[in-house]
Amino acid sequence: MELSTKNSKKVVQRTSHLSPPSAIVIGAGFAGVAAARTLRDASFNVVLLESRDRIGGRVHTDYSFGFPVDMGASWLHGVCEENPLAPVIGRMGLPLYRTSGDNSVLFDHDLESYALFDDNGTQIPHYLVTKVGEVFEAILKEASPCSSLCPNFCLSVCQRLQVSASGSMQTDKLRGDQSNDMSIKQAIEIVLANRPDLRQEGLAHEVLLWYICRMEGWFSTDSDKISLNSWDKEELLSGGHGLMVRGYLPVINKLAKGLDIRLNHKVTKIKWGRNGAAVSVANGKVFVADAVVIAVPVGVLKTRRIQFEPTLPAWKEAAISEMEVGVENKIALHFGTVFWPNVEFLGVVSSTAYCCSYFLNLHKATGHPVLIYMPAGNLARDIEKMSDVEAAAFAFAQVKKILPQASEPMQYLVSRWGGDENSLGSYSYDGVGKAHEVYEKLRIPVDNLFFAGEATSAAYPGTVHGAFSTGVMAAEDCKMLVSGRLSELDLCPAMAAEEPAVSVPLLISRM
Repeated sequence: MELSTKNSKKVVQRTSHLSPPSAIVIGAGFAGVAAARTLRDASFNVVLLESRDRIGGRVHTDYSFGFPVDMGASWLHGVCEENPLAPVIGRMGLPLYRTSGDNSVLFDHDLESYALFDDNGTQIPHYLVTKVGEVFEAILKEASPCSSLCPNFCLSVCQRLQVSASGSMQTDKLRGDQSNDMSIKQAIEIVLANRPDLRQEGLAHEVLLWYICRMEGWFSTDSDKISLNSWDKEELLSGGHGLMVRGYLPVINKLAKGLDIRLNHKVTKIKWGRNGAAVSVANGKVFVADAVVIAVPVGVLKTRRIQFEPTLPAWKEAAISEMEVGVENKIALHFGTVFWPNVEFLGVVSSTAYCCSYFLNLHKATGHPVLIYMPAGNLARDIEKMSDVEAAAFAFAQVKKILPQASEPMQYLVSRWGGDENSLGSYSYDGVGKAHEVYEKLRIPVDNLFFAGEATSAAYPGTVHGAFSTGVMAAEDCKMLVSGRLSELDLCPAMAAEEPAVSVPLLISRM
């Protein structure tokens, strides 16, 4: 499957129809490893190319502290049999620490084990946090589907967006129509303008902003960039959310065992066509195969660092361009002693969502004295402009606000997913004015090119199990096409068309 550069002009041609089917997978995150594993188990010759010096992609378990700390993804979202990753984790006997049940207002946490403080270090009473949480849920419900239950909101939206020249309401088009979309932030402002009973003052208002801050963490971006039309399109599996106590590395190592993985192989060009594909790497190597599974982060695809010959169809280029990618980072602080409350998370409220803080307490879940500061959106990007020393000092300053007796951390780790050239973002989200269907368009194959990754999962975007399931899905598509072509049956001629048919099915039955 590997050729020298001097032979690269002839690589897009199978050498023999008697040889086993072959595929190149680009990107050794969960999607790429899942695709490579599925194809190898189907007797394909598979080479997995990874630009980093490790596997895992945006899953990265660090052992610098002497124990595992996930600096990327760390939760299994949906601890149930329907989760595609659950059987793998279950067979390995890996422990999970449940941080939330179903339908929590904080997404991945319940309001059962926490400590929330104001800027002066005074702990906020639980009854107030619970009360504001109920208000926040009511605001989101009011802002979500526009119906006869919220006529004032509908009228205000119509007035602001001028969706009807005659001034009529046209309320049925507020959701699902890109032209009428707005941000979650704008929707919340409209709700509060029309529902005085939901407005909060003083400390309660700051608590409400903290809830918005946590919502921004879930979507890895600021509330003024999250789509009102699509923010709740993700399918949340039952069973709540479980923290991977030993990290995600054992899982991906298990899936990757026995695969032909080439680290430090940064792909620069993909030449594709009916007769095969050639993949060029920055080190001068060229790999040839029947098909390619592209499982690199969409942030990398958006830079066009990987050239395609011929170029991708306009609809595929548009899908890549339209997909939004946010940033959420982690700053892990390792302390010598535990000086904080025995709760799952600590938070600091403030007068703006930007200045609110959230810390995950690993000691509660794993027994290790670590607090993980998790900024998102513009705050995360601003912190990436700091050095590691400055970023750790910034995070520790937030701790000192609420716990003046805090001792200095012994060690620290800082993630930089936004600036990392191999990720250029943490995970995707539904942007304002962008249809949720862009996830499916990003997934649809183009001839013998197949796409996988969390940003190709319309049901589970931004999740590890979403990445895993799309990797398996892409491999199944690849098997079907390559097997058909080797039998002189071209099963997917329409995939290279300029615009995919609306009726292209979601391949979920196999999952």
